[in-house]
Amino acid sequence: MKNHRPKNLNLFSIRFPIPAIVSILHRISGVILFLATPLVIWALSCSLDSQDSFQNLQDNLSTPLFKILAFGILSPFLYHFIAGIRHLLMDVNIGVSLKSGRASAFVTLILAIVTIVLAGIYLW
Repeated sequence: MKNHRPKNLNLFSIRFPIPAIVSILHRISGVILFLATPLVIWALSCSLDSQDSFQNLQDNLSTPLFKILAFGILSPFLYHFIAGIRHLLMDVNIGVSLKSGRASAFVTLILAIVTIVLAGIYLW
C-alpha cells in the first residue's frame, strides 16, 4: 500500500517553533565548542609555558584576527551557557509547559544576543 501523503524535503521551507530553534542552536554551539577545545587548550598551554610565551600570546590576542577568533569562540560559549541553564531548569520541571517553554526560549534567545553583543563591545 502506497503512502500518498505530501512530502516536503526542503528543510529551508519548514518553519520551526522558537523552542526548536533554541534547541538546535544549543546543539550547534556545543559542536563548535567541542571543535574549538584544542585551540583553547593550546592558548592555555602557551599562557602557562613561560613569561615570554604569555607575552607573545597576549600580543597576538590584541590583533584583529585573534579578536575575531576569540569572538567566534566566546559567542557559542555564551549561547551554550545560557541555553544550558534553560535546559537544566526544564530538567527540574521549570518551564516545561507549552506557553512557558516558548517564553523561556524567547528569553534565552534575547539574553544570548545581548550577552554576545556585550562581549563583542568588550573585545573591541
